[in-house]
Amino acid sequence: MLEVFQYGFMRNALAASVLVSIACGIIGTYVVINRIVFLSGGIAHAAYGGIGLGYLLRIYPFYGAVFFSLISALGMGWMHRRTRERADTIIGVMWAVGMALGIIFLDLAPGYKPDLMSYLFGSILAVPSSDIVFMLVLNALIILLVMAFFKELQAISFDESFAFVVNVPVDQLYMMLVSLIALTVVMTMRVVGLILVIALLTIPPAIAGMFVMDMKKMMALSVTLSIVFSSMGLLLSYYLNLTSGATIIMVAGLAYLASFAFKARQTAVAGKQNKP
Repeated sequence: MLEVFQYGFMRNALAASVLVSIACGIIGTYVVINRIVFLSGGIAHAAYGGIGLGYLLRIYPFYGAVFFSLISALGMGWMHRRTRERADTIIGVMWAVGMALGIIFLDLAPGYKPDLMSYLFGSILAVPSSDIVFMLVLNALIILLVMAFFKELQAISFDESFAFVVNVPVDQLYMMLVSLIALTVVMTMRVVGLILVIALLTIPPAIAGMFVMDMKKMMALSVTLSIVFSSMGLLLSYYLNLTSGATIIMVAGLAYLASFAFKARQTAVAGKQNKP
């Protein structure tokens, strides 16, 4: 099995999957706990506008996606904080507008767009070394910020009212969190694509949340599960000649269903034992 890693593209793919798994495990935990999966999906799909912008300006689309994702994340985050009762509608509109802008930018961009499908459905086997370095930098930034503001982010995740009382800058930290989600989305886009990015961001933390309650342990388990799912999906896609991004998500999805069934059975058995 290990002989597949004699190829440079497989080593790059494994490195990319590990780096993305670390980011998804950490940031995905905040997404699940704060129940902002829809907002994260909006950021992910709005990033398509950045890809189109990159082609239009003739810059690397990855950089265009970073810029557009950050702008979209800050806009959605601000709207979410100011208009809670209509936030889902506004996020849905920005989601659609981002995708539409991406399509229009691509129509206006001259020439052929050879890598377009890789941004939609992922292309982990074609990740260049330059992207690995970029992912490494983004990962370091995410880890440093989470370590620096861990207690504050934990406070706003579990008890926002208490965080206000103790003078935690809730709004500023929330905007930082959605910005970190945007960076994670851009990284994950190269592995599973924009369409499936939300699955890798939420499934491992959702499974971890079934078995552990402590946030640090939840993050650690989420990272571990993400690495396992990504590695298994990568190997299965190689040997079965399947699309890597979709295979990774299928492995994660089956693991979620199995975990849900196991937890439900465990709860039912415990309930029967507690009956007089």
